[in-house]
Amino acid sequence: MKHMRVTILVDDKGSWFTPYALKLKERLSENGIDAELVHDQQVAAGGDISFLLSCTKIVKKDFLNRYGHNIVVHASDLPEGKGFTPLKWQILEGRDEIVLTMFEAVEAVDAGPYYQKETLRFDGTELLDEMQAAMAEKIIAMCVSYALAPGDFPAREQEGTESFYRRPNQEDDRLDIDRTIREQFNHFRVADNERFPLWFSYMGKKYYIKIYREEEPE
Repeated sequence: MKHMRVTILVDDKGSWFTPYALKLKERLSENGIDAELVHDQQVAAGGDISFLLSCTKIVKKDFLNRYGHNIVVHASDLPEGKGFTPLKWQILEGRDEIVLTMFEAVEAVDAGPYYQKETLRFDGTELLDEMQAAMAEKIIAMCVSYALAPGDFPAREQEGTESFYRRPNQEDDRLDIDRTIREQFNHFRVADNERFPLWFSYMGKKYYIKIYREEEPE
């Protein structure tokens, strides 16, 4: 096999995905692939493949041109669900089957041909960190399999009706105190306790809520 040079780009060092990006780097290295993890697209060395994972900024054409392939894994069944935080929006819609689409990055948002799709299935009890962990492990496996044998994954054009998720804002994390917890449980499930906690207003005051599940005995 040709010696591969791979870059993993996570453009926010504080991203939830950063620890998993380190794990991906380690898995690639174990398989004889020269892998680097960067948080700034300007310092990327170039090579055979870049994996653009949990990125929040538009990747410039100059970056894309440094690599033979630029690979994104997006948590929706593209072309449905392009855009921001697709996991969050789909759980809020009541879905517990989430498709991960691996595709080639192009200048248009989430528009490139895709290489593979995998499905995650949740049981409706998982909180955000558990869903992210399951998603990350699947992303790692997809990326490693692609890097080891890119020729096994022919490109296919996206088909179907496209839709877009907007960037969430603070109002999207607001609870309705007149609705039950059961009615809003999916809202609790996708809450980011540290960066974007749930909140509600009562008698002119603003209150924050964090959710944790009791540790199950071993």
